[in-house]
Amino acid sequence: MTAAPTSPFSTVSWSQRLWQDLQPAPGRLAATLRIVLATVIALVLMMVLQMPFASLGLYYILLVVRESPAVSVRAGVMAIMTLVAAVAVEFAVVILFDNNPMARVLSVIIVSFVAGVLMVASTLPAFAAIWGFIYCTVIALWERPAPADALVKASLYLVATVTVAFLCSVAVEYVFAFRHPVDRLAEQARLRYTTIANVFTLFAQGASAAQLGPAIAGINRLAATGQGPMQELYNMIVGRGLPTGTLRIGSRTRITMLAQLMDLSAAFASQHPGGVDPELRARCAEIARRCREQDVLEAPAETDVDTNPTLLDRVEMALHAILEMPAGSAATGEGDLVALPANKVPFLIPGAIGSKDTVAFALKITLCVVVCYIFYFAVAWPGISTSVTTVFIVALGNSGAIKQKLANRFIGSAIGGALAIGATVFLFPRMDTIFSLVILIAVVAFISAWWACGRQFGYAGLQIAFSFYLVAFEGFSAPTELAPARDRMIGILVALFVIWVVFDQLWPVRTVTAMRRAFVAILRGEARLLRIFESTAPHGVRLRLVDGLRDQIGKTVAGLRTMNDTILYEFGVDREQHARQGELILRVALKSVPFFWNQLAVLHNEHDRDFLLEPGLIEMRRRIASQLDAMADAVTREAAFTPIDPASLVDPSLLKNPRYGEYARNTVAAHEELQTGVAALARLAK
Repeated sequence: MTAAPTSPFSTVSWSQRLWQDLQPAPGRLAATLRIVLATVIALVLMMVLQMPFASLGLYYILLVVRESPAVSVRAGVMAIMTLVAAVAVEFAVVILFDNNPMARVLSVIIVSFVAGVLMVASTLPAFAAIWGFIYCTVIALWERPAPADALVKASLYLVATVTVAFLCSVAVEYVFAFRHPVDRLAEQARLRYTTIANVFTLFAQGASAAQLGPAIAGINRLAATGQGPMQELYNMIVGRGLPTGTLRIGSRTRITMLAQLMDLSAAFASQHPGGVDPELRARCAEIARRCREQDVLEAPAETDVDTNPTLLDRVEMALHAILEMPAGSAATGEGDLVALPANKVPFLIPGAIGSKDTVAFALKITLCVVVCYIFYFAVAWPGISTSVTTVFIVALGNSGAIKQKLANRFIGSAIGGALAIGATVFLFPRMDTIFSLVILIAVVAFISAWWACGRQFGYAGLQIAFSFYLVAFEGFSAPTELAPARDRMIGILVALFVIWVVFDQLWPVRTVTAMRRAFVAILRGEARLLRIFESTAPHGVRLRLVDGLRDQIGKTVAGLRTMNDTILYEFGVDREQHARQGELILRVALKSVPFFWNQLAVLHNEHDRDFLLEPGLIEMRRRIASQLDAMADAVTREAAFTPIDPASLVDPSLLKNPRYGEYARNTVAAHEELQTGVAALARLAK
């Protein structure tokens, strides 16, 4: 049976997706103008100071703002430290091995492998990729016949140029960014709930197609923005350590769950442009009421996976999962659980650095880098050095995400290259002042930044800018040749071919497989949470252990939703089956989130210490932790999973206890929902 669409993108053509991706959204224009202003300021400084590598400096403004939206002093300092580390390793290799060619090649292999490991095993994957491709860029300078002092100055100029770009980004962000991101985030959440409520109210009232049209268009535009804008505001809050105000417990995960609810609601609305059947109107009215009142929705009846739950069923499930989350906030003394400050997030993800999946990814990216690096020097064609850069920028852990980036890289590079060729032929020969250059770059930066804010095709925006800048800033004079644009595109095509062969043909990791691994990590993380609070360590130590765990689970849930989007880029006879599995994995993972946060909310509170000491609850959590590990094993092996009787988890007397009864009943019920979902996933995998 064909799965029902799970997002407004699932039933429309690629051109319609692109059009939706480019539509205005809250905060999009402001973000675009901030990037343009930072680009213009940096450009003027670089031109006045005659700083080389202007193309990389200007591109970094877009790259870091997109990968780490809450541009701050902390993010800027870390990025500069990344560049300094790359240049320091370059100098060490050249000095210690007397600029030996073999040492340079071996260093590329080692750095690529380390960067690949950190891209998977660290909480700062963007900076790991930056470190890798900057090192490959600067070490390649020593392959050219040039004086050593000139090469050293070039490397140092690279650091200086990018530092100027970061300083401009930080200054613009602090002057023009949102002054009150907490209020803005709360407002954006209210806007989404209100939009959903309005649409379902119209359905409940039997509104006409003319009345529904504008409302459906509005919810589609809002759903198309995804979770990115709200996650950006969240990153601002944690990056600056701001008070969380009225935000609720688990804000990062709530953003992901709300974005999924928006997708499902928009897909349902798009399926019913003329209204719904009368028998569905009462359910629509209840959904609208719950979105307005934000109180717990009665759990919907679990639909067997073989009958394929309808979109309305999924809307109810997603809303139920959100409303099951604990409702505490800073106002109720639970501000520590709302948002985890950036300084409490560990650099390395626990257990990831030694994982065989991490090593496999690092080996694949190393193979691609080395092949591209050796190839462009073997054929004496330095103009195609963009091949190495492309590997670090495009390489991701699953085939769907890689194909998405490959497509966006190609589209963006083609558009950026065409703009560069057009400017070289028609504009640059007629430009004789820096003012005209600033206007041109501002226009390109605006187009690129606006495009980069998109959810589906945003990466193409970065590539428009990168391709244009590489051609426009070959030196300090206007470009007069078309060969650089041709060479950059060929370099990108070489890298795309190598990545496709290695990541998709020789050593593929399908998107649904990556989603299974992520879901397994969530299950094992929840089991670990239960065991942490049964340990004998001091309460403060246990809380510090939990900090890294909650950050990891929050990011994994967000990543699962992103991976589910990239299944659209998978091809083959199993695509439909993979899409159904991916949707179910995401649905079950989102069910597990309230279980995690409700456990954490109770066990985190010093006033509930007796919940940690009650023998019956200790035994219940021990059994549930064992079951969570068993679920993780079943998902890993794609094996059958048989749910256990909930009555075997806890002493019946505890369920009626006035102090512990509600906690025990809710825990058992949440566990039962989760194991039902895992069993359904096992049946679907057969």
